[in-house]
Amino acid sequence: MFDDGENALTKKISVQKIKEYGKELEARVPKDYRHEVYRKGIHLSSLWIPALVYFGGTVIASSVFIFLMASELLLEYGNYKKWHWARVLFTLPSLLLLRNKERQRQHFTVTGGVYVLGSALVCTLLFSNVITAISLTVMLISDTLAALVGKAVGQRKIYKNKTLEGTTAFFISALIITMLFNPIYTFTYASVIACFAAVIMELFEQWFELDDNFSVPLAMGIILTILA
Repeated sequence: MFDDGENALTKKISVQKIKEYGKELEARVPKDYRHEVYRKGIHLSSLWIPALVYFGGTVIASSVFIFLMASELLLEYGNYKKWHWARVLFTLPSLLLLRNKERQRQHFTVTGGVYVLGSALVCTLLFSNVITAISLTVMLISDTLAALVGKAVGQRKIYKNKTLEGTTAFFISALIITMLFNPIYTFTYASVIACFAAVIMELFEQWFELDDNFSVPLAMGIILTILA
């Protein structure tokens, strides 16, 4: 009997300690960084996109992307025009996913989600399935690591809000990703050049005035296709 009571008390104390540690950790982590973690976490959930391209094929993948992009555009335009159903559906994603510049827009502009689907569609139609899968995977994972590393430990600014630490994380992770595809796509100098081009597109996103969700996979796809 006493053992059961002690076990229950121990579990209660453990749960309480976990909650206290969670609150302490939340207090230490800046709010904007927590928002970035949530946003990039959902960004990573889009890894089903390159998987669909590789395993589903061009026809199935492109059909899915066209449907989803059309739906997303309708939702975003409906939210901009203040249609009730669209604003209700758009509220939660906007809090978790959108960057400040996307939430504070004065005129209709599409969000990063449309660029992700758009780049997936264009790459699927232009490049081979494996090159499209590599390019989209780099965009999803390396962009996430660049943002999180840059915000966490980035101190050396390169261009605008881009840091050396975040950019390095992008390049190294992009190289690793292309290496992991080596059994189905040989890692060569073309892969290194493509990763470097992706870094340039991500680093100078504001200068090019093109969302990196679109420019990164497109640049990688073009180089891998030409040099391969």
